[in-house]
Amino acid sequence: MSPSTSSTSAETGSSDGIEAPADTPADTPVGELTGPRPPAAADENGRGARGRTPGAPAAPTTGPAAPGDLPPDRYDSRELSWLEFNARVLALAEDPSQPLLERAKFLSIFASNLDEFYMVRVAGLKRRDQAGLAVRGADGLTPREQLTRISARTQELAHKHARVFLDEIAPALDAAGVHLIDWSQVTDSARPRLSDWFGRQVFPVLTPLAVDPAHPFPYISNQSLNLAVAVHDPQTGTEHFARVKVPNNVPRLVRVGPEPDEDSPADSDRQAWFLPIEDLIAENLDQLFEGMTVVEHHVFRVTRNADLEVEEDRDEDLLQALERELARRRFGPPVRLEITDSMSEHMLELLLRELDVDPHDVVQVPGRLDLSALMELMRLNRPDLKDPVFVPAKHSAFSEGETPKSVFATLREGDVLVHHPYDSFSTSVHRFIEQAAADPKVLAIKQTLYRTSGDSPIVESLIDAAEAGKQVVAVVEIKARFDERANIGWARALERAGVHVVYGLVGLKTHCKAVLVVRQEGSTIKRYCHLGTGNYNPKTARLYEDIGVFTADETIAADLTDLFNVLTGYARRTSYRKLLVAPYGLRRGIVERIDHERERAERGETAGIRIKVNGLVDEQVIDALYRASGAGVPVDLIVRGLCSLRAGVPGLSENIRVRSILGRFLEHSRIFHFVGADEYWIGSADMMHRNLDRRVEALVPVTDPRLSAELASILDSATDPGTRSWILEPDGSWDPWPVAAGEGHEGLSVHDHQLRLLQQRQSRK
Repeated sequence: MSPSTSSTSAETGSSDGIEAPADTPADTPVGELTGPRPPAAADENGRGARGRTPGAPAAPTTGPAAPGDLPPDRYDSRELSWLEFNARVLALAEDPSQPLLERAKFLSIFASNLDEFYMVRVAGLKRRDQAGLAVRGADGLTPREQLTRISARTQELAHKHARVFLDEIAPALDAAGVHLIDWSQVTDSARPRLSDWFGRQVFPVLTPLAVDPAHPFPYISNQSLNLAVAVHDPQTGTEHFARVKVPNNVPRLVRVGPEPDEDSPADSDRQAWFLPIEDLIAENLDQLFEGMTVVEHHVFRVTRNADLEVEEDRDEDLLQALERELARRRFGPPVRLEITDSMSEHMLELLLRELDVDPHDVVQVPGRLDLSALMELMRLNRPDLKDPVFVPAKHSAFSEGETPKSVFATLREGDVLVHHPYDSFSTSVHRFIEQAAADPKVLAIKQTLYRTSGDSPIVESLIDAAEAGKQVVAVVEIKARFDERANIGWARALERAGVHVVYGLVGLKTHCKAVLVVRQEGSTIKRYCHLGTGNYNPKTARLYEDIGVFTADETIAADLTDLFNVLTGYARRTSYRKLLVAPYGLRRGIVERIDHERERAERGETAGIRIKVNGLVDEQVIDALYRASGAGVPVDLIVRGLCSLRAGVPGLSENIRVRSILGRFLEHSRIFHFVGADEYWIGSADMMHRNLDRRVEALVPVTDPRLSAELASILDSATDPGTRSWILEPDGSWDPWPVAAGEGHEGLSVHDHQLRLLQQRQSRK
C-alpha cells in the first residue's frame, strides 16, 4: 500500500512510515487540556518528572558544551530506528482497544511500509555495499553491518506480523462475520460458481512459464505474487519447475459469498467470505498443466530496488529522463525474497540460484504473504468494526454567515491557522484556490505541487484560472517518489491548459507547501499566501494531521515571491526576511535558535524547546539539542518515525524526552517552539539530511498570539503525560503507554481529544 493512502505510513514514498495507504493508508494520546498544568509528579522511576511545564528550567548538568566533547556513540541507527517505528505500527494492530478492521488496516500498513523500506533504504545500502563503500555512518556501522542487523530484525518482525494475523486478527474477524478462508472451507454449492468465474475471468490471463533448457527462468516483477510449481511428467518420469504469476488485475480477495445486497446495504456485509486468489489458482493448476501431475506449489514474492537515479545535469528534458528511469525501475535487482515456511528446501534453493538472492535476504513467514491486501476489507459496510465517521468542520474564520465574504476579505482582517483533518480542507485550502481562480481581480496564482490526488480539485482550479487568462505557475515535483507517473500526467494536463509548469531546481526536490495569490485591489497589488505542512491533496487531508497558515503579511508575501522566482528562474537568493528556506539557511536557523535557548539557560533565564516532526536524524541538529540539554534546557520532542537521537542518557541528554504518537491519523505536521524566545514555526521540513540539504523546504513564523496559542495547545496535547504515546528510553527501546499513569490506565488519544473538541465546536453552531 502506498503511503498516500495510509495514515501511518510516512508521506508516501518517504520510507518514514505511517504514509501509508502509509498512506491511504493509516495511521494517539492526550489529556483534557483546560488550562495550565502543574509539573507532573515523578513516579518511582522518575518518569513523571519529564512531563515538566514548558519553559521551567531543568537542573543544569555537566554535559558537554562543544561538539568535540560529545561521545562518538551518540547516534542510533537510522535504519534500525525506522524498523522500530514500523514495530509501533504493528503494535497498533495488536491493540485490542482499536476497532477490528482498523487493526487489520494497521497490518496492511506494516506490510506496505516494509515493502517501501526494502525498495529504497535497503536497496541503497546494498548498492553501497556492493560498490565496496565500507564507510561507517554516523551510527558507526558499515552498510554490511546495517544489512545484517536489518535482516535479523526484519525476520523477527515479519514473523510476529504473521502471527498477529493468524492468532489474533483472523479469528476475531471470523467471529465478527468476516471470514478469510482457504479452498477446503469453500462449500460444495459455491465451488461450481468459483470454478466458472475462474474459467471466465482468471484462466485466460494466466501464463504458466516453464523453466528448462529451452525456457530461461522468467523475470519476476517487483512485488508480484507468484506460485512456484513443481510438476511431474508421467511419460518421461522427470520433474519440472514452472512459475505462475498471480494477475494484479483481479481482486486479491475473491468474494465467495454472500454477494452484497443492494436492497439491504446495511446488512449486506454482516457475513462475508473471502478466498485469496492464489488459493483459487492453486486449486486449478491442473488446467494450466494438462497431462502433468502437480507435485507441489508454493507462494513467493520478490521485492526489487525501486529507487530512481536521474542524472539531472545532462542536457536533456527532465520529464523524458524520468520516464526512461521509470521504465527501468521494474528491472531493478532483487533485495528481498518472501516465502512461506512451508516451502521445500530444494524449491528455495532453486529460487535463490535463479533470482541471485542472498540467503540473508530471505524472509520466511507462517501463513500468507503480502498482508497489504487486508486493506480491501475496509470497503466492507461494517461501521461497527471501524473508527466512527466524522465530518471535518468549516473553520470559523471562513464561515459565511448572513453576509458571505471572500477568503481575501477574511485574511485582510488577520491570519488564519487551520488544523487538518479536523478543519475542512475543501472549505479552506481548496476554497482559497478556487476563489482565486474565479476572482477577476486575481492576476496570478503560484503554487507548489508535491503530491496530489488522482482527481485533484486543486489542479482543476489551476486549469480554470489559466483558461480565464490568469498567470498561473505550478512547480510540480515530478521526482516525488512513487508518485512520478501521476505527477507527470498532471504536469502535462496543466501545460495543455496554458499553466506555466516548472520542475524546480536541478538536484533538489521541491517539497515546500506554498500558494501565492496576487490580486489587484484598487490602485495597489495585494498578495495572499498559504504555507503548510501537508500536501495539496484533499484525500490525505482527511487522514493526515497537518497545519496550514493563511496570511496577507507583506513581508512573508515578499519572501514567497522571491522563493518562487528562485524556483522558476535564475534567482540565487539564499536568505529571506522571515522564512527559513532549505537548503540555504533552514538548518542554520534551527540550530541558532536551539543555541539561543541554551544561552538563555546558561544565563539563568527561562528556556525550553518543543519540536514535532516526522523524523530526526540530522547530526548538527541533534548535537545542538544535546548541548542545550547539557545546559539544562528542557527539550520535548514528538517524533513519529525515525529518530537517531539518544534520549535520557546521563551526561548527554537527561533533559531530552522523545515521544512517538501513532493512531487513527498520520501525525504529519512539523511545529517548532522556542520557549525563551516565544517563537513558533511551522513548515514542511523534517530534521533529516534529505530535507535540509537536498530539498527546497520552507518554515514560516507564526507570530499572531491567537494562532500561536493554537499551536501551544497542540503541543500541550502531544506532551501531556497522560497522552497515549511511546517513550524513547536511553537504551534505544520504545516504551508504550501508559506513561505517567499507573498500569491499567489506557491513556488518552490525542486524536480522540481533537475530535471531541471538533464535536463541541459543531454543537455550538
